[in-house]
Amino acid sequence: MTISASAAQAGTGAKLPRQIPYIIGNEGCERFSFYGMRNILVQFLASSALLGYLPEAERQSMAVEVFHTFVIGVYFFPLLGGWLSDRFFGKYKTVLWFSLIYCAGHACLALFENHRTGFYTGLFLIALGSGGIKPLVVSFVGDQFDQSNKHLAKKVFDAFYWIINFGSFFASLLMPIFLRELGPAVAFGIPGVLMFIATFIFWLGRRQYVNVPPTQADPHSFLHVSRTALMARVPGQGRPGFVVAAIGGLLAIVSLLLIPQLGFVKAACLALGFVIAFGGWGTSMQLDRARGMHPDAAVDGVRAVLRILIVFALTTPFWSLFDQKASTWVLQGNAMAMPHDAWWWPSWLVKDAAQMQALNPLLVMILIPFNNLVLYPAMRRMGVEPTALRRMGTGIAFSGVAWVIAGLLQLYIDGGDPVSLAWQILPYALLTFGEVLVSATALEFAYSQAPHAMKGVIMAFWYLASTFGSLWVLLTNAGVRNEAVTSHIGATGLSQTAFLMFFFAGFAFVAAAAFALYARRYPMQDNYRTA
Repeated sequence: MTISASAAQAGTGAKLPRQIPYIIGNEGCERFSFYGMRNILVQFLASSALLGYLPEAERQSMAVEVFHTFVIGVYFFPLLGGWLSDRFFGKYKTVLWFSLIYCAGHACLALFENHRTGFYTGLFLIALGSGGIKPLVVSFVGDQFDQSNKHLAKKVFDAFYWIINFGSFFASLLMPIFLRELGPAVAFGIPGVLMFIATFIFWLGRRQYVNVPPTQADPHSFLHVSRTALMARVPGQGRPGFVVAAIGGLLAIVSLLLIPQLGFVKAACLALGFVIAFGGWGTSMQLDRARGMHPDAAVDGVRAVLRILIVFALTTPFWSLFDQKASTWVLQGNAMAMPHDAWWWPSWLVKDAAQMQALNPLLVMILIPFNNLVLYPAMRRMGVEPTALRRMGTGIAFSGVAWVIAGLLQLYIDGGDPVSLAWQILPYALLTFGEVLVSATALEFAYSQAPHAMKGVIMAFWYLASTFGSLWVLLTNAGVRNEAVTSHIGATGLSQTAFLMFFFAGFAFVAAAAFALYARRYPMQDNYRTA
C-alpha cells in the first residue's frame, strides 16, 4: 500500500478532535467582546466627560486619536505574545494568561467610564490581552491536527473564520443600541462578560488540548541571519549595508527624542519603522555575506521575507483607510439623516450610525464565496488570471474609491444638505470588497512565498502593517493641527474632514500605483510543502 493510499484510508475514519469546539466557542465570544467595545469606542469618547477638558471642536479628533492609538497597541502586542509562547510558556498558558488580562481591561472600561486614567488603563490592558493572543489562537487550532485528520483542518478554519465574522456582525449591530439605551457601564460591561465566558470555555478544554512545547532559540532565525549579514566583513570591501542600518538606528534615536512633541506612541512607532526599513534595506545589500555561516535555505528565506516586507509596507495605506471606518466614518454617519421613511430601511433595528459597521462582516461572509465561485472563475474565462498581487493592488485602489465617495458625501453634509445614512452603504461595500482582496489574499501570498521556517516572522510583520496604518492616521491628524496646514486646507474651500477624506483616497491611489509597479518585477516563489 502506498503512503498516499494509507493516509487516505486513515483519513476516511478520522474524527474531528474533541477539543476543537472549545477553541471555536472561545473565538466567537472573544470576537464579540473585542468588536463590541471597539465599535462603540469613538462614539462614546466623542460625547463623554472623559474628553470634557477639551474644547468641543477638538473632542472628535481626540476620540479618533485615542482609537487609533489603541489599534496600534492591538497589532503591536502580537510580537510579545508570539515571543513568550514560542520561547517560554507555550500557546495554551500564554493565551489563558493574556485572556485574564483582557478580562481585567474590560472591567476597567465598565467601572471607570468617567475616570480618564482608569478608562485608558482598560484600553491598554485590552490591547495587551487581545494583541497577546492574536497570533496564537489560529496556530493553536492547527496544533490539534495530525496526519490522520489534517484533511478536516480546512473545515475547522472555515468555521473559525465564519465565527469571527458572526461575532463581529452581532457586536457591531447590537452594542451601539446598548450604549444609547443602557449607558456605557452596561455597554462596556457586556463585552467583558463575553470575554470572561470565552476564557472559561477555553479553560474547560485544558485536559484535551495538544500542547506543542516551546522551541529553543534558532541559530538560523531571521534576526540571527540578518545580524550576521550586517556585521560580516569582506577584505577589500566596505560595509554599505551596515551604514544604511546605522542610519536607520540614528533616525530611530531622533524619533525617540521627539517624544515630548509627538507623544510616546507615535515616536516609538516611527523609531520601529526606521529600524525595520533601514535595517531590512541594509541587510538585503549584504545578505550573501551570511552564506557559509548559515544554511543557504535560511539566507534565501531571509531574502524572501525582505521582499514580502515591501509588499506589506505598500498595504499600510490601505489599513489607514480601513480602520477609520470605526472612527471617521462613524462620526460622519452621526451627521447624516436616518432614513426611517424609506420602506426598505430596518428602522426597528438600525437606529444608530455606528451600526453601519455591521455591514463589513456581513459583506465579508457574502463576498468571499462570491469571489471564489463567481468572480474569479469569470475572470479566468475572460483570460485574466486574478493573481494574489493583482487582487491586493486592486483592493488598495478600491479602498481609495470608497474614500472618494465618502468625501463627496462629506461635501454635501458640509453644504447643509440632508444626506441619508443609507448612502454610506456604498463606501462600506467598496471598502469591504477591498478588504477581501487585500487581507484574505495577503496571508495566502505570504505563506506561498516564505519558507516554512520564516512563516512565524511573516505573521508578526503582517500585524505590524495595521500598526503602521494607524500611525499614518495619527501623524496626519497631528499635521492638521499646524496653523500653516490648517490655513492651506482653508484655502481649498473644503472642510478639514472632507480634505482629509480626499487626502487619504489619494494616499491609497499612490500606494496602489506603487504596488502595481513593484508587483511587475516581483519574483514569485512556490514554497508550499510537498505532499
